[in-house]
Order: sequence, then C-alpha cells, then structure tokens
Amino acid sequence: MVRAAVLPAVGAPLEITDIELPDPGPGQVRVRLAAAGVCHSDLSLSNGTMRVPVPAVLGHEGAGTVVAVGEGITHLAPGDGVVLNWAPACGRCPACARGEVWLCANALNGAAAVYARTADGTELHPGLNVAAFAEETVVAASCALPLPPGIPLTDAALLGCAVLTGYGAVHHSARVRTGESVAVFGVGGVGLATLQSARIAGASTIVAVDVSPEKEELARAAGATHYVVASEDTAREIRGLTGKQGVDVAVECVGRAVSIRAAWDSTRRGGRTTVVGIGGKDQQVTFNALEIFHWGRTLSGCVYGDCDPAADLPVLAEHVRAGRLDLSALVTERIALDGIPAAFENMLAGKGGRALVVF
Repeated sequence: MVRAAVLPAVGAPLEITDIELPDPGPGQVRVRLAAAGVCHSDLSLSNGTMRVPVPAVLGHEGAGTVVAVGEGITHLAPGDGVVLNWAPACGRCPACARGEVWLCANALNGAAAVYARTADGTELHPGLNVAAFAEETVVAASCALPLPPGIPLTDAALLGCAVLTGYGAVHHSARVRTGESVAVFGVGGVGLATLQSARIAGASTIVAVDVSPEKEELARAAGATHYVVASEDTAREIRGLTGKQGVDVAVECVGRAVSIRAAWDSTRRGGRTTVVGIGGKDQQVTFNALEIFHWGRTLSGCVYGDCDPAADLPVLAEHVRAGRLDLSALVTERIALDGIPAAFENMLAGKGGRALVVF
C-alpha cells in the first residue's frame, strides 16, 4: 500500500488515501517517486477540460528510482534513476512513421488501463499513463527514461513536462534564432521554462507577460528583459518595445482565447505565434480573412513541445550541467501530497511558478 492523490470523479476534490499497487508485470517497472510537479494539465484533468477515465491517480511530471522490474526488462534495473514520460510513442502509427512522435495516436492508451486499486477494491486508472501523484507507481517501461548523469533526482521531475514543453516550444516549434525577439504569455512553470529556453536560444529581447505584477522578479531571473502586466493594451506595449514591429515569436502558455489573440496581435508581420496552453472548447479565437492575408503570420499549436523525450532529455541535461538551465528556479513551492489541492487553487489565482511535490 502506498499513499496517493486520487481523483474519484471529474470535478470532485482529490482524496489523499492508500492504494494497492501490484507487482510490475511483463514490460513494466515499479518506481519510487522522488518528486512530482503540479502542472496545469493536472488541473485541466480534474475539472474535465481534458478527459481521462476515472477514478484516477493524476500527476504526469515526475522522477524517481526503479524499485522492481517485470519480465523482459533488461535496460532498467532496481536502483536506476528515471524521468517519467507520460506520452510514450508507439513507433507504429502514422505520426510516429513521420517522425512526429509527440503526435503519437497511441501515446495515451495506457490511461484507460486499470493499474491499481483502493483499499476497498475500487479500480484506479493511471491519469496520463504514469500516476505520479503517489509515493510509488507502476508504469510501462517505455514511460521510464533513464536519468541523465549529473542531474539531481528531485529537480529532474521538471524535465518530464514543463521543461520539455517550454524548451521544445522555443527550439522545435517556433525555432527561435539568435537575435530574434520573443514574447512569452504566462509565467507559470512552462512559461518560466520557455523564458529560460529563449535566453538559451540567444533571443535579444524577451518580453514576459502575465496578469500578476508579483511574477516580474521570477520572469527576469529566468531571462526576461521586459515585463508587461497583461491588459487590453498588451499588444500595443509589446510593439512599443520592438520598434513598433512586434516580436518575431510569441509563445502562449495559458490556453485562453484572450491571451492567444494578444499573442497573435503582438507578433510582427511574418512572425510566428506558437500556442502551448491547453484551453477549453469554450475558448473561441476569431480571425478575419483579410488580417490572415495581410499579416502573413504563422499560428501553430504545440504538443509536448514537439519533443522526442528520449532524444531531448540528454540535450536538456547538458544545458543543466553547463549552468544554462536552472531547474530549481522554476519551483516556487515544495509541498507534500496533501498540498496539491492548494497548489490547484494557486494556479487558478495566477500565483507562483511550479509547485513540486517532494516525497
């Protein structure tokens, strides 16, 4: 039996309770969590913006130590540090065949499985495959990536979602080039990773945008050269900082219609707007046909940073070891399992960066 944060139903409060994990079966590993990040996607799963089978143990950004392996596992062994990969590519679907593993059609199939039970026998699903809001979890071996050397295990949890997403948005999706200007909308965990990644890419002007004035210090520490408090004049302010042109690249990390529209309006003619934030179906964004023609901008979605985690983790680890990427700077609160509901409330209120559950 291990302690876990269980979502009993969509919209219901999380329950911190004991669950029963089985031994790992063929192709599986059991992992003792060192830490798990509280991501906005977890909040979206709990309130029904994104759908997963319930009851479920949420949490998809985590790292820990392998404690047992199932039959057929030879590349991992007890004692190995791992980063959890919530979207393992199948390698067989059309997207994988194109090399677009972040769009794998089968990546979330594991979320429908029953992976554990509560003390009374209620079947539980593993959230986004990995169920990281628990002291231990059992996952498919493809969901456990070897921890690169030289990375603290607790900080490594952030690599599993926030950092891969922010780094990929800059380097893979928007393809920021040295000297370009970048605006980042939303200074949460992903936004902070995006700001650091824009700095690593050599962006000249980096504008952070958030509704909270209190996040300016966080944003500037991550690499922002300017800070704008979101308002109806955000796009005008950003154009004023960029010679009335707008930024070369805008990255939206919120998932709201108003901020997506503001990111688009802040982008220069011919520039790129990348949407990372996950919004609900009610968030409708409108454009007229003339402006699409006139501005010549590119608007693109971005799933998991358009990353291949197995290939990108070693690259990120090198940035960490070289001091270019500061994982701990994303964390504004370290909590226990029972602190997750309060972390959700802080997200809704726009407070802080990443909350990290430390076991």
